[in-house]
Amino acid sequence: MEEKNNKKTIWAWSMFDWANQSYNMVILSTIFPAYYVAVTANKQNGDIVSFFGHPFVNTVLYNYVLGASYLIIVAILPILTSIADYKGNKKLYMQLFTWLGSLSCAGMFFFTMDTFNFSMICFGLASIGYCGGFVFYNSYLPQIATVDQQDAVSAKGFIYGFAGCIVVQVICFAFVLSPKTFGITDDALPARISFLIVAIWWIGFSLIPFYLLPKGKPNTGTHKSNVLTGGFKELAKVWGQVKEMPLMKRFLPAFFFYSVGVQTILLVAANFGAKELHMPEESLIAVILIIQVVAIIGAALTSTLSAKFGNVKVLSSIVFIWSIICAAVYFIANANQFYVAASFVGLVMGGVQTLSRSTFSKFIPQDIPDTASYFSFYDVTEKLSIVVGLFTFGFVESLTHEMRDSALVLDGFFIIGFLLLVSLLFTESRFKSAGLSTVNAK
Repeated sequence: MEEKNNKKTIWAWSMFDWANQSYNMVILSTIFPAYYVAVTANKQNGDIVSFFGHPFVNTVLYNYVLGASYLIIVAILPILTSIADYKGNKKLYMQLFTWLGSLSCAGMFFFTMDTFNFSMICFGLASIGYCGGFVFYNSYLPQIATVDQQDAVSAKGFIYGFAGCIVVQVICFAFVLSPKTFGITDDALPARISFLIVAIWWIGFSLIPFYLLPKGKPNTGTHKSNVLTGGFKELAKVWGQVKEMPLMKRFLPAFFFYSVGVQTILLVAANFGAKELHMPEESLIAVILIIQVVAIIGAALTSTLSAKFGNVKVLSSIVFIWSIICAAVYFIANANQFYVAASFVGLVMGGVQTLSRSTFSKFIPQDIPDTASYFSFYDVTEKLSIVVGLFTFGFVESLTHEMRDSALVLDGFFIIGFLLLVSLLFTESRFKSAGLSTVNAK
């Protein structure tokens, strides 16, 4: 068994976050959303675009493509994590998804209206690569850190991710704000160069964890089905075990509902600023930079607070703050208000992502060898929440033609998530008072 809490291993693990969050920043949060809205805007026909001959509102199609990519991940992850646990090769799958994501991101360099269908496919594949690599990355947490260190290690990963994407964003920012410095006269080229920079950064720094992280452990003998059906049976087996875990089975529904709101807001924030507030690309980049910088503080602060007050209590407080922010989005009328909201989003974003991952990890019995299958359950829950969130957001916008209305609907998911976390908090207190196990007791 490899040594847990090894500093070099934890550093290598954190460097994967440093590498792949460049995609989350530039492609999902700043430059690509603004570029996409600018390229596809056409007020004369209501911002309608044609995707393989079918008309869509531009931002609705954007959300649908993202949602479809997450739905594909939900379908294939149970199979792949089952194979990874059986063969002990989860690092290989992390590599395959990362190469898929980075190469697809490089393909987005050719994004124009003339290559629209191809470019949107690249966008969807890049999202699949990002999400797929992340589930195998997450599954390393209980393998490399003891329970008492998992909050801190999870926070370290996110802090590296936030810091790394800031560096990438500054590099891309130089091209977008001052293209003439680099001899660029084509207004669209700086954004497209940014997509190429992300691809190179993503795969380049991923080579560090690919080399240094330990391989997974084969779990031979536990799978009697073929690999195509065994993955879903593995998911069913994990669900059967989850039903015997009093806190985990209450945490996952709460995680699902508040993730609908959290993940959707993060994915549509730039589109909201561009479309509803008519903010220029450089202003949107500044907003997301604010979010990332503040998120570093939020992740570190949350790790400290969770050690003092407990994960669930701190998570409940964070989700309550999220619900207030989401409701406030409906009333945002100018860029200054958007900046203020972004600051609060950054503070709670780092905290909710850090604690969600480490809380789930703590609920997994420490002698379980198939952590990839457990984390596929976590990621399936998260990705389903994103699918629900994106399709809900897109559907409401298509009906009302107002992104503000979509944001208001999302707030309902936050409220449900908060109430479920409060219920979880009472359950946790009851079990601890009775001296019962919060991992395996019914």
